[in-house]
Amino acid sequence: MGATITDPFVGRLVDSRYEVVSRIARGGMATVYLAVDRRLDRDVALKVMHAHLAEGTSGSDFVARFRREARTAARLTHPGLVGVYDQGVDGDISYLTMEYIDGCNLRRHIGERGALTVADALRIGESVLDALAAAHRVGLVHRDIKPENVLLASDGRVKLADFGLARAVTEVTSTTTGTVLGTVAYLAPELVTRGLSDARTDVYAIGILLFEMLTGRQPFTGETPIQVAFQHVNNDVPAPSELVDWLPIEIDDAVRALASRDPDDRPVDAAAALTLLRRTRAALDDETLARHADVSPSIVLPAATDPAETDLDAETDRDDADGADDALGLDESSYSDPDETTLIETNDARGTTVALPIGLGVAAELLTGRPPEPTRKRHPVRWIIVLSVLAALIGGGTWWYLQQGPGAYTTVPTIIGQDAEEATAILARAGLGADPTSAFDAEAPVDTVFRTDPGQGDRIRKDGTVAFSVSKGPDYVLVPGGVVGEIQATAEAALAAADLEVAYAEPQFSDSEGLGEVISATLPDGTPAAPDAQTIRGTTVTLTLSDGPAPVTITSVVGMSVADATAELLTDNLKLAPTEAFSDTVAAGLIIDQNPAAGAEGHRGDTIAVNVSKGPENVEMPNVVSKQFDAAKAQLEKLGLTVKRENVLGGFFGTVRDQSAPAGQPVKVGTEIVLTVV
Repeated sequence: MGATITDPFVGRLVDSRYEVVSRIARGGMATVYLAVDRRLDRDVALKVMHAHLAEGTSGSDFVARFRREARTAARLTHPGLVGVYDQGVDGDISYLTMEYIDGCNLRRHIGERGALTVADALRIGESVLDALAAAHRVGLVHRDIKPENVLLASDGRVKLADFGLARAVTEVTSTTTGTVLGTVAYLAPELVTRGLSDARTDVYAIGILLFEMLTGRQPFTGETPIQVAFQHVNNDVPAPSELVDWLPIEIDDAVRALASRDPDDRPVDAAAALTLLRRTRAALDDETLARHADVSPSIVLPAATDPAETDLDAETDRDDADGADDALGLDESSYSDPDETTLIETNDARGTTVALPIGLGVAAELLTGRPPEPTRKRHPVRWIIVLSVLAALIGGGTWWYLQQGPGAYTTVPTIIGQDAEEATAILARAGLGADPTSAFDAEAPVDTVFRTDPGQGDRIRKDGTVAFSVSKGPDYVLVPGGVVGEIQATAEAALAAADLEVAYAEPQFSDSEGLGEVISATLPDGTPAAPDAQTIRGTTVTLTLSDGPAPVTITSVVGMSVADATAELLTDNLKLAPTEAFSDTVAAGLIIDQNPAAGAEGHRGDTIAVNVSKGPENVEMPNVVSKQFDAAKAQLEKLGLTVKRENVLGGFFGTVRDQSAPAGQPVKVGTEIVLTVV
């Protein structure tokens, strides 16, 4: 039954404010619930600390330090960090309220895909480092970097969770029981050997995280956390290309620099590590960035590194794994004298807490600086006990090997390319069950097996069942209409509705299609993606968009006739817009001027406005003889003529006796007319 039904905390009102709706996840330090903040009416992630952390003599210290770390984390406002809204104590519980992230965590993401593309792995690594850099700048170290604490929101954001909690627990336990907190699959060697950590400890965990995203597995695995921690201390992290041979040397160098055993060989903090990853990305080509390791998706990991529980703030509920510490035989009671043995509490990748001795995996002379003490002579009875225990261990080991270990497993045989009947028979001969399903595949022949789960050559229990997919051939769809001639958004939506992918060629200039409209659509073989053409579902259709009309330089048509100018502009698909105007200098029928002027920048299809000469402007000369001079002058000036007076006999009477241009004759506007006045 889901924890959302059985958890008595569901339905509780915490601190008279937070109404618990459901349980999201349970981890080694806390349980996370989806809650509603009734004061602000919003969803929040409510993290309730396990009660044992606040018990005993160190309980008050933990609560005080936890509050301080929560306040420090709340001051970090980087967009890559899960926001901390509030912290408090309600009765016997200490809690945090945080931003609720709708999505999944990186552990689930890797499990569903097997391995990520190089581009995605670097993008996620850079996002986490960018967020960590904000914390490292103010002296805050995360101490528990792991896929469960890297949240992938449904809108593509990457968020880092759980600042402060690990530090609060570590500071209390390190001063009382000599323990610190961590996760064994991502522990830096200095944490195991000396219990020390700084910004470079976070960088080491990022290196392990990057290795896992690229290869689909952790660099060190084992049946117990002790085995894993031992490898972190004594072995260099292998190059990712040892598992994925096509990965370039730049990736190997970056991962091994981040996850170097010696802290001094790592980048000094997250900011320096971020610079390294960005430089690595810049050195890789697009083809390499788009590739990913061929690893079968599976959320099942080796026993010591299987995430049965998480501290995820927005993940589906998981069942509890109570008692996991006892089952591992590594609880604190395993060490009788805490004064002689310093412990380090760790989370294995399942999220449970175990105890490992600091200095695990290193020789005594490396820890103390002196050779180990000579072995004292033991009583024969002790040897008998030792041998009896050894025999029991060998017997138990043999049983485990045959029932739970490698002896209980076989290899998935080769069945890809066979038909369903033959594949089932091959699996039966290997003692395995068959679970066939049909699916579309563009490459595999119809009715042949093209995929298995687990993959061919993978290990599987001898009584296990192999699921395999039988090809139904290509999954054809029809190319939709409403693509060519439409704007980009409309064309892309039509193709997406038909389950087709979209890519874009370089835009081209077009006289007929407007800016952003689709000029052409082609299939991968170069043929047009015509409406109702048949293609395989998921095929990429390449769209060429219009960049609008091509730019041109306007040429001069001044002095040309309209016909000649039209022919001249046709080369650049330019249009002529003529209007008539009088001109004293340009002959009738020729272009006086143009707009835009010659030499200006335009585009094909533009319109050029021109004025076409009607010749000089003339008026008909009126008869002003016998009129008074002032009246005659006014009449002529109104026609655009200028007037000059010449008096005869002093012009005493002011009457026009003669005019220099005869009445009825055309006269050009602006001509000077001489009037003789008596």
